[in-house]
Amino acid sequence: MKKNVILFKFYNYSNIDNKKKIVTELFTNEHIEEIRQRCFQTFFIILLFILISFSEIKSIVNLLEKPVETVHFFQTSPGEYFLSTLKISLYTGLLCSIRVFLSQSIFFLLPGLRNKEKKLIIGLVLGSVSLFLFGLIFSYFILIPAAVKFFISYSSDVIEPLWSFDQYFNFMLVLFLSTGIIFQIPIVQIILSFSKILSGVKMLNLWKYMLLLSTILGAILTPSADPFTQLLLSGAVFFLYLIGSFLVIFLTKTI
Repeated sequence: MKKNVILFKFYNYSNIDNKKKIVTELFTNEHIEEIRQRCFQTFFIILLFILISFSEIKSIVNLLEKPVETVHFFQTSPGEYFLSTLKISLYTGLLCSIRVFLSQSIFFLLPGLRNKEKKLIIGLVLGSVSLFLFGLIFSYFILIPAAVKFFISYSSDVIEPLWSFDQYFNFMLVLFLSTGIIFQIPIVQIILSFSKILSGVKMLNLWKYMLLLSTILGAILTPSADPFTQLLLSGAVFFLYLIGSFLVIFLTKTI
């Protein structure tokens, strides 16, 4: 009569640790390879957008000159305009490829996140990009024409408006970046709320301090010295702060 024999298999703890180490190294190598591939893809797409922007540089320059059609531009050195077009192509290519960079980053991070975290991060990223674009539109159609109109009307009876194109582009670049960053205020408020640092009600109660801070930010971030542009930028900061506060209160109640 055969007896039932129970076989036990004993594992060496060192072997188990080695297996875990090997698996960890495999996962790490896979992540590094994925990061490398996504970085290369993003780099080539950015380079492609820069080349496309440089090939269409005349159309872009005409678009940048539209808010100041009454002003004549000049270059102080033979290569000034060429260097300016290179900078314009670079910044335009980076701006057009923001969506590609963010999508690659999101696709890399999403597998390791929970569903609630995925929705929050995707919403914050999409909201941030949309607000940044709204900031560029606000700067192009409102701030820049207002500043240009003020400077031209102030000196129209004394001197003829002749501006350096490179300095004008630097002026636009600073104004674009400052308004794009300022329009991120609601995103910062949402992050502070979900981090339990400040609530929406507390943000509303601090509106007096924010009114003073918005005036200071408008004076600092405005590249021109005219009070009208500073007032517009300060008003935009305070208005965005109020919108962000109400949005935080709404999200707190719904989520």
